Amino acid sequence: MRPDIQGLEITKGELKRLSGVDQGRTYRPPGLGKFATEGLKTLAIIILVAISCLLLMLIFPRDYLLLIAGHLAIIIILIVDDVCKIWLSSRNKHLVNLFDDVDRYNAIIKAIEVNDRIEEAGNSKVSINNRIEVIEALKLIRDDLVRALKTERILRENRKFVATNSEMFTTNFRALTALQIGDRASEQGRLLNEALQLAVGVQEEMKKLQEKQAGN
Repeated sequence: MRPDIQGLEITKGELKRLSGVDQGRTYRPPGLGKFATEGLKTLAIIILVAISCLLLMLIFPRDYLLLIAGHLAIIIILIVDDVCKIWLSSRNKHLVNLFDDVDRYNAIIKAIEVNDRIEEAGNSKVSINNRIEVIEALKLIRDDLVRALKTERILRENRKFVATNSEMFTTNFRALTALQIGDRASEQGRLLNEALQLAVGVQEEMKKLQEKQAGN
C-alpha cells in the first residue's frame, strides 16, 4: 500500500470505537426481508440442534437431562442473539446506513490499492492521473464519516433527551449523519464521484486482465 492511502481505511476496530457497536451485531439492510431470512437461518440451526439432541439421547440415554439442558441453552442463546440483532438494527437504521457508507468508502480504498499493484506489475496505462484530487476527496469523505458516526452515537446514547427536547434539534437527522454522495453540485461530491468512477474503472481493467490471462 502506498504511503498516501495508508491510514485512510476505517478499520473494524476504529468503527467499533467510533460507533460503540460491532458491525456483526446488526443486520443489513435493516428490513423485514433481511430479518425474515436471518430468522429462517436461525430456525434451521435450531432444528439441527434439536436433531443432535435426540440422537445423543439415543446414544447416551442416562444423560438425557444434561443433554436437554445443554441443547436448550444453545437454542436460547441463538434466539436471544437473533432478537438482539433485529432490535438493534431496526432501532438504529441510521447507524446501519452509516455502516454501509463506510463499506463503500473502504471499497474505494481497496480499489485504489489494487490499481496500484496492477500498475506496479507493469501496467502503466492504469495509473491514476488525478490521484492527488482523489486522495484529497477520500480524506474529506473520511472526516465526514467519522463526524457522522460520532454524531449518531451522541444522539443515540441521548435518545430520551433528544426526544423530549426536539425543538433543539431542528436539523434533519439523516442530512446530518449520512454521507450525501449524490450531491454532485459540491466539490466534495464531484471528487467522490470521480473516486467511484475510478473504482468501476479498476474493476473493468481487472476483468480485462483476467480475460487476457484466461486466453493465454
